[in-house]
Amino acid sequence: MPEGDVLRLTAERLGAALAGKPLVRADLRWPTVAGADLVGRTVRESVAYGKHLLLRFDDGRTLHAHLRMEGYWQVQRTGSREAAGRSPAVRAVLATDAWTCLGWHLGMLDLLRTRDERSLLGHLGPDVLASDFVDGPGAAEGARRLAVDPDRTLCAALLDQRTVAGLGTIWMAESLFAERLWPWSPVGALDDDRRRALLSTASRLVSHSVTVARRSGMRAVERRVHGRHHRPCVRCGTPIALGSTTGPDSRPDQGAMERVVYWCPTCQRAPE
Repeated sequence: MPEGDVLRLTAERLGAALAGKPLVRADLRWPTVAGADLVGRTVRESVAYGKHLLLRFDDGRTLHAHLRMEGYWQVQRTGSREAAGRSPAVRAVLATDAWTCLGWHLGMLDLLRTRDERSLLGHLGPDVLASDFVDGPGAAEGARRLAVDPDRTLCAALLDQRTVAGLGTIWMAESLFAERLWPWSPVGALDDDRRRALLSTASRLVSHSVTVARRSGMRAVERRVHGRHHRPCVRCGTPIALGSTTGPDSRPDQGAMERVVYWCPTCQRAPE
């Protein structure tokens, strides 16, 4: 599932393509919004919050999209063959006279009043990519939310968007590796300062990913543990292990909504 860095870059790209010019085409292929008329409307702002994309229009409405597991957006030149968007996998088409944005395999679309965005996002924790997350209230609020269930494992708690918004399996694993924490330690094993440090590290890692990807693309973003099963740890040389949110020796059961967890058995040793 795309994480906060991908959504931030997507929002920036859609904003650059659409903002400030009226739509000449708007085709929303989603049952609850299929009859909506956005032609003539202008995108005022394109922003991301965690894993959610928000396109805010000049008429006081917001188009909300979630990519789920497989969704993504493409930007094509209006009038080109690629901009036709005839595939049934295309679930949203938004175009100005210059650029056409195609939403492929989207997992959610909503059209609502901008002032009502909280009805969709109000349950989420603070966004790890907020400019003031580390030095402002974000990390403190996230640490407070982490502590609500002290028996929950760190890996599961970090994936809960109600704790902080924007982390998925990649940055959960990378953050725990950076802090040398065993992924299945209970949240209660960390004091408030340690929880805040973990979330601050997560924010810095995701922010760095955005910076690198803007310059060189997502392929250039370094992953020190995620996706490196059996490969040597970059710190100690121990082969990276693969578990799931159920435990270090369990493979994930996707049907049970379990998630993969990559970790180093030496650098992230279980507490004795």
